[in-house]
Amino acid sequence: MDFLDPILFGFGVVLTPTNLVFCLLGVTLGMVIGVLPGLGPTATIAILLPVTYAIPSETAIIMLAGIYYGAQYGGTITSVLLSLPGEASTVVTTFDGYQMARTGRAGNALGIAAVGSFIGATISIVAMTFVAPVVAGFALDFGPPEYTALAVLGILLVSTLGTGAPLKCAIAALLGLLLATVGRDPIVGAQRFTFDVLYLTDGFDFVPIVMGLFGLGEILYQLGARAEAAVATSEVGRAWISKQDFRQSRGAIARGSVIGFFLGILPGGGATLASLVAYGTEKRRSKTPERFGKGAIEGVAGPESANNAAATSSFIPLLTLGIPANSTMAIIFGALLLQGISPGPLLITNNPEVFWGVIDSMYIGNLFLLILSVPMVGLFIRIVRVRASILSPITVVVIMLGVYTVNTSFYDMLVVIGFGILGYLMKKYGFEPGPLVLAFVLGGLLETAFRQSLRIFNGDLLGFVERPISGTLFGAVVLFAVVLPLIRYLRKGRSARKARAEDESKADVGA
Repeated sequence: MDFLDPILFGFGVVLTPTNLVFCLLGVTLGMVIGVLPGLGPTATIAILLPVTYAIPSETAIIMLAGIYYGAQYGGTITSVLLSLPGEASTVVTTFDGYQMARTGRAGNALGIAAVGSFIGATISIVAMTFVAPVVAGFALDFGPPEYTALAVLGILLVSTLGTGAPLKCAIAALLGLLLATVGRDPIVGAQRFTFDVLYLTDGFDFVPIVMGLFGLGEILYQLGARAEAAVATSEVGRAWISKQDFRQSRGAIARGSVIGFFLGILPGGGATLASLVAYGTEKRRSKTPERFGKGAIEGVAGPESANNAAATSSFIPLLTLGIPANSTMAIIFGALLLQGISPGPLLITNNPEVFWGVIDSMYIGNLFLLILSVPMVGLFIRIVRVRASILSPITVVVIMLGVYTVNTSFYDMLVVIGFGILGYLMKKYGFEPGPLVLAFVLGGLLETAFRQSLRIFNGDLLGFVERPISGTLFGAVVLFAVVLPLIRYLRKGRSARKARAEDESKADVGA
């Protein structure tokens, strides 16, 4: 019972009327800003920092945390309905979620996303409650070599995500890596590929790229095809999931929850990488991988469970070690400092109301999200009934306004147009934009970690395999890049030879 006392104390903090109201406010606001392209939880939390002065510290962090994990589901809505990711972590959801919507299964996609998000987050919260100190200690063992191996493995998975030819997916991923090198050198600060354009000094921003490729590019592609979007004319279907949907998705939800929890605690990993790895895992495990990218419900359930689990577990290094796992955590870190609270190992002792209050608020907040999202699915899917001729101009306006509000930059709008044209051309010629975007996200992590590792090893590449964790991860790279493709190639050859032998045997019998 002594072990449960802090947990019960945390629920006592959360269940006060003030904290309940701010928890509900946070998840609702997070859900809304996740739907709005271009805003996102990072900018919203930054804008709301002055508000935190006027409220107690635990109340402020409960609200900011709710905005963060609430936005993960909100970003799913536009990913499914418009193929427009509200968050980087929901890029993968567009692969199958949007295709489900186009075939009248938008309600099923949003329903399984809501259930998977709730289950994934709840599993992650339970694990965080009981094993946070142990897992956080493991995260300390990750240095630049381990992040290098993790990024390489992620990019390798990226190149297999597309539904087109593997070579085209690899080319798209390489283009994403190239775009990630634009701007200042992360080690020496020299400018690269900027062509003396001041705007490019800090490199390309993620928001204009993803809004252009997935938003404007999709609109141009549909207009270029001179066809109404299938989602505008098809039946939406039930705004919930069937028993068959859940049976088909429960394995993906369980695996995504575990993947998301462990990747979320790693600085630099986070919800985006978790959703990527979960999708790749489901596609590789499936006996019918050709369904992925064409409306496989596991392709929605796995990543959505993973990104919500990761969004929750990313609080572990922040609260227990004082290490922000991503940019949003860095802003929440700043909010704690503004309150006179130092995140780290002493937080549990010095400010238990903050530590346990935030953790236990996630149980309540995710329950709020489930209650809000399920009945509101019917409202959200009404968007798909709007004709493309009406929806397309509205979407373009939302894209442009959303992108402009992030940095109030006219150049961001030009970048959206440029990448919109690129997205249209990629779709037209069979290149998937997903690998490009996800490789762009991982490219910065890869370059910085790789160059730091070379300095640690004095240029000796064998150092990567001599360290246990990075060596194991690079072993996984070899497994996915060499061993499994070779096994599939040999199996195909054996099947082809067997088929030819059977044909010859039938021909001999016929003769």
